[in-house]
Amino acid sequence: MKSCIQILLFITLSAFSVRATAEEPIEVYWEDLVPAGFNPMQAPAVSHDNSMAQLQPNAPVVSKYDGKVVKIPGFVVPLEGTAELTTEFLLVPYFGACIHVPPPPSNQIVYVKFAEGVPIENLSDAIWVTGLLSTEGWAGEIASVGYRLEGQVVAPF
Repeated sequence: MKSCIQILLFITLSAFSVRATAEEPIEVYWEDLVPAGFNPMQAPAVSHDNSMAQLQPNAPVVSKYDGKVVKIPGFVVPLEGTAELTTEFLLVPYFGACIHVPPPPSNQIVYVKFAEGVPIENLSDAIWVTGLLSTEGWAGEIASVGYRLEGQVVAPF
């Protein structure tokens, strides 16, 4: 009887361990969001008219992380919210993207939405954003975006 209980306990703990591991977010970095053979730094001819137009608004995306819970580092470009809570923002790979310099390729921008909003202390600080990633694009006045993320957690980078 004791060995049956130990076996059941082992199976139960093993199943819980596998489920907990499956729910851990996958760390994704910006280079992971670029398909093989696509060079995000190779932009089409640049206009020197001081335009802030996005150079690659239809860059290809990577479907490997579609529907996965991921954790991505980056900087916030706020779109919606209050002074205390941000509900929608663009996550970009470097500070100033979409504000001080033209937007990066669409596969280097993630549209993030938090239903309840999250506090963003300092826009110049890098953060980790965890949530469910989708390859469904998004377009706004600032840029076209290759990925969407249903936000769950924001943490310092």
